[in-house]
Amino acid sequence: MDYKGIGWLKNKLAMKKSRVKLRYDFYEQKHTAVDFGIFTPDKLKDFHIINGWCSKAVDTLADRLSFYKWQEDNFDFEEIFNMNNPDIIYDSAMLSALISACSFIVITPNKDDIIPLLQVIDGSRATGTIDDATEMLREGYAELEVDADGNVTQYAYFTKEQTVYYSVVNERAIETHRITNPAPYPLLVPVIYRPDAKRPFGHSRISRACMSAAAGAMRTIKRSEIAAEYYSFPQKYILGLDPGVVIDKERASASSFLRISANEDGGETRMGQFSAASPQPYYEQLKMMASLFAAETGLTLDDLGFVTSNPQSADAIKASHEALRLTARKAQKTFGRCFLNAGYLAACVRDKYPYKREQIYLTHAAWNPIFEPDASQLGTLGDAVLKINQAQPGYLDEEKIHELLGM
Repeated sequence: MDYKGIGWLKNKLAMKKSRVKLRYDFYEQKHTAVDFGIFTPDKLKDFHIINGWCSKAVDTLADRLSFYKWQEDNFDFEEIFNMNNPDIIYDSAMLSALISACSFIVITPNKDDIIPLLQVIDGSRATGTIDDATEMLREGYAELEVDADGNVTQYAYFTKEQTVYYSVVNERAIETHRITNPAPYPLLVPVIYRPDAKRPFGHSRISRACMSAAAGAMRTIKRSEIAAEYYSFPQKYILGLDPGVVIDKERASASSFLRISANEDGGETRMGQFSAASPQPYYEQLKMMASLFAAETGLTLDDLGFVTSNPQSADAIKASHEALRLTARKAQKTFGRCFLNAGYLAACVRDKYPYKREQIYLTHAAWNPIFEPDASQLGTLGDAVLKINQAQPGYLDEEKIHELLGM
């Protein structure tokens, strides 16, 4: 097989790192919106607003994705994942994939145990060339260890024949270690969110539209904060004041009573105040940004902090999140297939035998319900299960009931 080589893969990863880092900055609420600086006072140019909508969009979907177990587990994938902290492996891989479009599971033979080790790394530290039919890699590159300064201390090159580990000893020395690969594919498995024919490595949950709306919201809040400095102490004016009179600015801003002398001609000195700016336009613009963000992510305005109605029932919540439910269902299918690929290759490493991929066609992932039913729904669904099984005995078995009820 012709390979691109580790140098080509390093360059490919370098081109993608900045985009992944940008999305992680939005998720970790470290990104600050660009200030146009048109009306921003100099003292407030370094004042930044933080927005957590992108974190909400990712976490809301990730929390709905709960892996249950493997069904028709002919190759005992359950044992492999249970020996590798499944609560961390599944959730970490899915969360990272939602942020960076693709995360990776590294499979490493274990010297002390027959069960191989599984490690999740994010999309900024690994890449490869992918087989669109199987969503497995033809070859891959991964940065396995990084020091506190961000320098790579260990990396690996994965092929069908072997895995080559490189350990950086110092600036001039690199140790190399090769391990024969017993599996028919490289031991680096992508976990992809929403792949398609043009972008086989998927799309990020934090889309360009999400970032644009979140940045617009940050600028809107900053403008409202700047305006608040003016409508907190509305600007005043004085007509006919003697040029020699000195006014205490602090007293003029904070006091309701200020003594002003007449001018030198004995004329009347008149005081006035400009009308204060209203914060309402900023609130309306912020709500508009929230509507755009909600439409892009399948959330509601209530999810983003804008209370629009009284507390809803479970059915109403599910109905308002129909787009989110469909998105979660699609993600379950894709992630389930990716975890199946990881389990398949791990089983080949465990048994030191290159199983054919066709042998695992019966095995599939089972998930907990996206929306757990409340007490009233349990009764309704229970009646439905009883009637269906009376019409077709045994049609809804334990596994199918779990898909409906999570029980």
